[in-house]
Amino acid sequence: MPRNKKDEQPAVRVYTVCDESRYLIIKNVPALGCGDDILKLFQSYGDIEECKPMDEEDCEPFTDVYWIKFLQVSNARFAKRKLDEYIFLGNKLQVSYAPHFESLSDTKEKLECRRREVLARLNSGKFKESSDRNQLVAKKTNFKREYAESNHAYGKEDPPITRVSSNKEYFPSPSMNKTVNLVREKLEKIQSSSNHIEDGLALKKVRVDNRRRI
Repeated sequence: MPRNKKDEQPAVRVYTVCDESRYLIIKNVPALGCGDDILKLFQSYGDIEECKPMDEEDCEPFTDVYWIKFLQVSNARFAKRKLDEYIFLGNKLQVSYAPHFESLSDTKEKLECRRREVLARLNSGKFKESSDRNQLVAKKTNFKREYAESNHAYGKEDPPITRVSSNKEYFPSPSMNKTVNLVREKLEKIQSSSNHIEDGLALKKVRVDNRRRI
């Protein structure tokens, strides 16, 4: 049974690698002799080396406490994230790490495992960035090659420009075509007047200064 969403949201706590452990303590388990059910529930998140009740642990009335040892820290982390505050036979489970049960070799293995995980994430990020960069370079190269091949097919450096007759009507609306023609006529008048001015300046003779210098 999943968490009851109507209840208050559980408090958020950040765990460091030292706080995490493959040893878990499960509290608030109904005292119904359901050790096999607890083992089956947690076993779905990874291999378990040992699972046993903790009779000497303080607990609420009519509840039991169980101690679980996972094979890997990552499995214990996943199980805690999924099963903490999980509704089990009407009770809300309380799952916590138990790093005080670790031996020296367990701590070394845990730190080494975390180091490998961090390196794997960093390497995957670098590989993705390099892959994206290579794809971008390949796209640019393909575009340049296609552009060069198209120019070679035309026999020129640039593809030919298609020209349309100035008398062609571009738009289906007569009013729009009329506006285009008026603009074209004004542009032609401006061009012709500028040509006349340039011709007049070219025909003017250069004035010679014949005044005597003293």
